Amino acid sequence: MNIDFPPPSNGVYNNAGSCRRLAAYLEHEDLERMEKGIYTEGFFNLTEENLYKSQVVKDIDNNKAQLLKTDAKFYAIHISPSAKELQAMGNTEQEQAKSMRKYIREVFISEYAKNFNKGLSAEDIKFYGKIHFNRDRSENNDNNMHCHIIVSRKDQANKIKLSPLTNHRNTKKGVIKGGFDRTNLFRQVEQGFDSLFSYDRPIDESFEYYNTMKNGNITDQLIMQKRQISDERKNKQIINNLDLGLSSVLSLFTPNVKKEEEEQLTLKRKKKKSRQKHSR
Repeated sequence: MNIDFPPPSNGVYNNAGSCRRLAAYLEHEDLERMEKGIYTEGFFNLTEENLYKSQVVKDIDNNKAQLLKTDAKFYAIHISPSAKELQAMGNTEQEQAKSMRKYIREVFISEYAKNFNKGLSAEDIKFYGKIHFNRDRSENNDNNMHCHIIVSRKDQANKIKLSPLTNHRNTKKGVIKGGFDRTNLFRQVEQGFDSLFSYDRPIDESFEYYNTMKNGNITDQLIMQKRQISDERKNKQIINNLDLGLSSVLSLFTPNVKKEEEEQLTLKRKKKKSRQKHSR
């Protein structure tokens, strides 16, 4: 699962003003799908779906009490499952979209709220999600379903400032209390995905593996590689055992052709000897 927080820019991710431009951008795929007669996904939040862009813009833009003109008013989040993860989420676009909404609501937003260490829950987060099925830079559009999220800088009550881009992590002293640990979030939402969809994640597809191989020291990287090799051998052994078990089961229902041929040949020999005996 690839999760990233696009940094603010002067383009569609300019978050110092209205989210109108970003919300409009997130609808760019809908027209193409509608022209092809393919269903589209509207915006959704924690409890509702098929919401209009106008509601998203109005709700996010009005949730900015005590924020300065240059302050961030919202943040964007991208969530992109791998091809294997998508297979665990369903066989059709509709099934996968439904699973994505379930994952966002029950896992991601819940862990996002907890990670601020302010005693918040999913119900305290004001957000809107938009599911896309294509990816412009992909060679083909198979298994490209992903989700964009617009999340307000302020909580639902319009009182608490929340920033997933802060460098503070669970601080208890000073002006800023709490913080946001993105590394911890990535671990928790990955575990939540695996539990929600009963996904048996290989080690080399885990955030722990990726983070260690990118940021860990040589010792930790070697240990992780050994774990990967051990995991691959274990999976290979399981597959071999399944193949042997299947072969044993099939053998119970497969006739012993060689034995039947021998019995037929013996019977022919007996008949031949019998004819020879009577001819004498």
